[in-house]
Amino acid sequence: MKRTFTLIIAAAFAAMMLTACETPVADPAADSSDFVNITDVVPDAILEIRYHSTYNFVGDRIDGYLQPTALLTREAAEALKAVSDDMIGQGYRLKIYDAYRPQCAVDHFVRWAADIPDTTMKAYFYPDLDKSVLFDQLYIMEKSGHTRGSTVDLTLFDMALEKEVDMGGTFDWFGPESHPDFCGNPETGEYTGDGSTSPTGRSITAEQFANRMILRNAMLRHGFNALESEWWHFTLKDEPYPDTYFTFPVQELR
Repeated sequence: MKRTFTLIIAAAFAAMMLTACETPVADPAADSSDFVNITDVVPDAILEIRYHSTYNFVGDRIDGYLQPTALLTREAAEALKAVSDDMIGQGYRLKIYDAYRPQCAVDHFVRWAADIPDTTMKAYFYPDLDKSVLFDQLYIMEKSGHTRGSTVDLTLFDMALEKEVDMGGTFDWFGPESHPDFCGNPETGEYTGDGSTSPTGRSITAEQFANRMILRNAMLRHGFNALESEWWHFTLKDEPYPDTYFTFPVQELR
């Protein structure tokens, strides 16, 4: 009996030591250590975090947005600081709508898109579309570049006029009117103004197109790539986590 008891104690001690010495493998998608608060790096940035509010295409606060703040990888934030300095020299500040987006937020979008009867915000963001086409037309997808941490949605704020620059369309508008090449050629900056890319016949003015190009050209100059379907969306060309979709929530980093 004494020998059996000794063996039990020894086994328990060995198990305890193994547990204490093992290094747990953390989920890399939950690691925010290479992320920063945008306003710590770009103090002139204005935040209007739409997914922390109810004014977005879903009509509700989005899962994972615990605070109305914006996060990016350190590399993307430093590149954005260069954009900000460039724009301030031209009389503008950057206004951020969204940056890092956790996977649970993307999952929320997917659930919403599958709920076809819920069209609360249709008049504001997708009046020309039947909600059933949002997946097929890639407005909603199961993965987002935002979740990799180096993508930002933004516009310009005119410091002299003290208001947003007129881009001829709202952030998160689902339609061809949001395309950077709508009514013009973003490679040359040429405005065509014929509205031919829109089945609804909508158009934007030459000034609105030029405003889009001011933002686009500044972002491209400082290391970002543009998205062909959204004038407000840019991803760092050399993003540090091209294959990681992060899961930690949006809140102030300490």
